[in-house]
Amino acid sequence: MAGDQPRFEKLGLVYSQSDRARRAAKELCERYDFVPEDEADAVIALGGDGTMLDTLHNMLDDGNIRPVFGLNLGTVGFLMNRYHGASGLTQRLAEAKAMPILPLRMSVTKQTGETCTYCAINEVSLLRETRQTAKIEISVNGRVRIPELAGDGILLSTPVGSTAYNLSANGPILPLDSNMLALTPISPFRPRRWRGAILPDHSKVRFRVNEPAKRPVAAVADSKEVRDVAEVHIEVAREMEMTLLFDPHQALDERIVAEQFVT
Repeated sequence: MAGDQPRFEKLGLVYSQSDRARRAAKELCERYDFVPEDEADAVIALGGDGTMLDTLHNMLDDGNIRPVFGLNLGTVGFLMNRYHGASGLTQRLAEAKAMPILPLRMSVTKQTGETCTYCAINEVSLLRETRQTAKIEISVNGRVRIPELAGDGILLSTPVGSTAYNLSANGPILPLDSNMLALTPISPFRPRRWRGAILPDHSKVRFRVNEPAKRPVAAVADSKEVRDVAEVHIEVAREMEMTLLFDPHQALDERIVAEQFVT
């Protein structure tokens, strides 16, 4: 497998501001030569899953997408590899397994008519802003599937994000190669028996907020929030494919399988 991997001659380094991540960054800089992030063939990210998501979003924003090898110096570190110290990094990169991921594109129309677009690596969620229950119409590929979902909100998750907020909302865990998306209600009240759906990832999903003035709803793409939305369109942004690098025995697809057997 190592011979199939590209050689990463120029490495960039990003890290969180935690004490652990800063100490690890110092250790790595004493052993390896790093270039500015925008000149790198691949990027080393030190921190937790938040650091990884921030790194990927920065790449999406500047249009310079490169493979990322994360080293866990945070808490959960689901998207990261273990940190074993500064030695052996180039060998780990040579042997790393590449995992492609596809983000979602969220296009939002606000109640004012203003529009904006953001990408999400984990999920797009719609959430009520006040004590009033959100009421949301759900359409898939131009067909209204649920005229009115009443509850706290709804989310659409990628396979990568299916073990995050989606799982907490009792949504399904999706294998990375499933080519599926999880559509999961958040504390639904009506329809009472609806627990969500699994959709092909070529689906185009639209959420329309019913009674938006009385029941305001916010749309969130990972950490990017838009308030007082009227309508949200979501689809996979295939032209923005990203790559995460994992140690072969810690690949993300195996972690997602293992997560389903946690008791």
